[in-house]
Amino acid sequence: MLNDLLSGNLAWSARRHEEDPGFFARMGVQQAPEYFWIGCSDSRVPANVVTGLDPGEVFVHRNVANVVHSTDMNLLSALEFAVEVLGVREIIVCGHYGCGGVRAATEDLPHGITDHWLEPVRRIARAYAVDLARAGDPGARRDRLAELNVIEGVRRVSETPILQRAWEAGADVRVHGLIYGLKDGRLRDLDCSTGPGRLRAETKD
Repeated sequence: MLNDLLSGNLAWSARRHEEDPGFFARMGVQQAPEYFWIGCSDSRVPANVVTGLDPGEVFVHRNVANVVHSTDMNLLSALEFAVEVLGVREIIVCGHYGCGGVRAATEDLPHGITDHWLEPVRRIARAYAVDLARAGDPGARRDRLAELNVIEGVRRVSETPILQRAWEAGADVRVHGLIYGLKDGRLRDLDCSTGPGRLRAETKD
């Protein structure tokens, strides 16, 4: 199977050289992505593929169920690097329908250490129990929970000291929430975007 990966890499590299002879020379200088993507680890939702972007155009952090933990040093380090070093100005929190992590958070079954990781998703499910009950069947409820998890992720990213510092310094960094449909390959805007105006509103209040 490793040979398959290496063969696939050779074919891809040769194809890129043929299509764009200067591609790897540009990649070797420095990365200058426009987007920072916080997504799920699910192998069916690769950021570059579902957005149609090339390597170098999106800086990526992924974890089970695209959870934004305030103590996740991995995510926070990537966020800080994206905003303060790479100068990224568009941050995307992206979940997906049919998420296995969201499903695990709703099950009364042991999932090992994953149960600790998914605690914020269970907290959201408790907070929005009435809203979720109106969603219909269990699959629809889980998909609605996946949406709420993205919306909560946007809020939690915007509350990090990293974003607060950037906004105080006048950086026009914006955070968006999207969700991906495995069955149709479409990204949907959850209309929960936020930006530096939020800081001004909170300061005014």
